[in-house]
Amino acid sequence: MIPANHLPLGPVMADVAGLALTDAERVRLAHPAVGGVILFKRNYESPEQVADLCREIHALRSPHLLIGVDQEGGRVQRFREGFTPIPSMRAIGETWDSHPQRARRLARDAGYVIGAELRAIGVDFTFAPVLDLDYGNSGVIGDRAFHRSPQAVTDLAHALMLGLQEAGMSPVGKHFPGHGYVAADSHLAIPVDERSLADIEFADLLPFRQMIDLGLAGVMPAHVIYPRVDDQPAGFSRKWLGEILRGECGFDGVIFSDDLTMEGASVAGGIVGRTTAALAAGCDMALVCNHPELVDELLASLKWPLPPVSLIRLARMHGRPHPPTRIALHESQHYASAVRHLGGIGQADADLALLDPTNVCGRQGAA
Repeated sequence: MIPANHLPLGPVMADVAGLALTDAERVRLAHPAVGGVILFKRNYESPEQVADLCREIHALRSPHLLIGVDQEGGRVQRFREGFTPIPSMRAIGETWDSHPQRARRLARDAGYVIGAELRAIGVDFTFAPVLDLDYGNSGVIGDRAFHRSPQAVTDLAHALMLGLQEAGMSPVGKHFPGHGYVAADSHLAIPVDERSLADIEFADLLPFRQMIDLGLAGVMPAHVIYPRVDDQPAGFSRKWLGEILRGECGFDGVIFSDDLTMEGASVAGGIVGRTTAALAAGCDMALVCNHPELVDELLASLKWPLPPVSLIRLARMHGRPHPPTRIALHESQHYASAVRHLGGIGQADADLALLDPTNVCGRQGAA
């Protein structure tokens, strides 16, 4: 007999307001169109509390709803108290300039610690690594990027991916095809990148192509318009997602939209129009954050059964078993060694991150 709560995953990733589910949220997350939950700083009080929240979310459905979080390190680390401070990716990239082998080790350790700590509390995946190039132009990307060099980004992102995979977690590379060149913040504006496809292909696209060849499981496109390629932002573009990402790059993993409540998504209309446009362009899952009333509006109108190929892709994002408990993780020599390696460059970044506005719970949207 199929259990009453057995539902295939839907195409919408929503969020929740606080430290535990409300009755209204339980009803919302049981809707067939929902497939995942993204957590933010406001959902975190302690490792024990957030583990209880994850268990409650997972118990609602079978197969369980995906749980994701932006836990990149540096200034974008939603869970801090009780978690290891992770250095910014730029700090690791700066190490690569003089000691590339040490930088690869640090990136792999960062991926392992991020993944292992999240898996120990029940989170399925993190939206990382950032594959954008650091041109020095973008405040919203900035030190979240590893480096200006595409090869450095690929080397370090691959190492971080190996660490995540070792911890039982699949990586999500962002923000395809590259958000680092433009200064505008897509949370607040509609960025436009005037470069040609050739210019992007020989720079920003290189880490995405190489990481796809190395087994990247998920990709998040940018809310950026590249008018010399398409007049739609990448996340709404069949050209970018279908022809280039799926076709030319051969990507067969999950495409997650960036948060559809961001200003960069406003070109596609209201929330139903935005979600439909993202899914029609090729996204497998659409994020709607910080506006439960918009999620309810969307769920009342959206008619988009996921095709079997999307369901298969999403199933691969479920976290794999790693440490049975946080206690077992903390007793692990591998974990202790990785934390020790990160300690030398992690604390200064962590202290600065506490002052950064992109990490507060009121920040609109995913990252």
